[in-house]
Amino acid sequence: MRMSPMPPLNSLIAFEAAVRHLSFTRAAVELHLSQSAVSRQIVHLEAFLGRKLFVRQQRQLTLTRAGETYALQVRAILDDCVQATAEVMKSTGENELTIACTAGVAQFWMAPRLSRFRRDNPDINLRLVVRDGVSLLSSFEFDIALYYLKTATLSGYETAPLIPEQVFPVCAPGYLEACRARQGLADEARLEPSHLLGETLLALEDAQSLWISWRDWFRYHDLALPAATSAVVFNNYPALVEMAVQEQGVVLGWRHVIDSQIERGRLVWACDRWASHGGGYYLITPEERRENAATRRFKTWLLRHEKVVEAEA
Repeated sequence: MRMSPMPPLNSLIAFEAAVRHLSFTRAAVELHLSQSAVSRQIVHLEAFLGRKLFVRQQRQLTLTRAGETYALQVRAILDDCVQATAEVMKSTGENELTIACTAGVAQFWMAPRLSRFRRDNPDINLRLVVRDGVSLLSSFEFDIALYYLKTATLSGYETAPLIPEQVFPVCAPGYLEACRARQGLADEARLEPSHLLGETLLALEDAQSLWISWRDWFRYHDLALPAATSAVVFNNYPALVEMAVQEQGVVLGWRHVIDSQIERGRLVWACDRWASHGGGYYLITPEERRENAATRRFKTWLLRHEKVVEAEA
């Protein structure tokens, strides 16, 4: 039986966070989204309901009568959903391992390593959950995750640094050659950040409110991004990388995450300058979830084979 009307779950989560904080900005910080993304979710939900949920005033957000009533019901429903999910997921077998990460990490970094891990540990049953942010996961939904964090602190989770943040522009070899020609540079000449200002920039939408954006990257190199910049914006990182491979522009790459594409010759550094917010990719485990044998084996195996942080400290 089809459940109707059913509002978008992401909109309900954004609504519940906005109600608690009475602020789209603070809700966005909690959910690891941009303020505009939370605002769009609320607008989408209001359009679905045909009712205004918030009164928006300058620097003030209050609930309408309908919003107050709906907030109580939504919070109860989400609490029930969390409890029901926890009951189903908390009894994990010792050889069952669920790993969570973003689509980009899954495709470019995690997949080849899971192949090697399975070869070394054939008795462990693996499940990979792909979400674009750790805030979109329930702590009962995974055993261990790999996500970018600006700081090591994440409420309700234990974190261990694995990949330090180094962000640099990459493009296809053919695109780099064409870029040099447009700039009047000799073959093999090094590009400077200023050379990229007029190029097509492939940008990741919303998620870069946390990660380094093109605007951030240029600012780190004392340049301002022009308003009329040619850009292609996606909300899916693997798709952006494939656009770069197809010589459609330049994309920001995270060292170690994007290395597999560079090693295969599909991408090259477009410029030898990198930037960092000081964050990095962390192994994340829920504090309230018992660490089973499979999780311990995977964590030990990964830290033994990926000594990224120690090697670059």
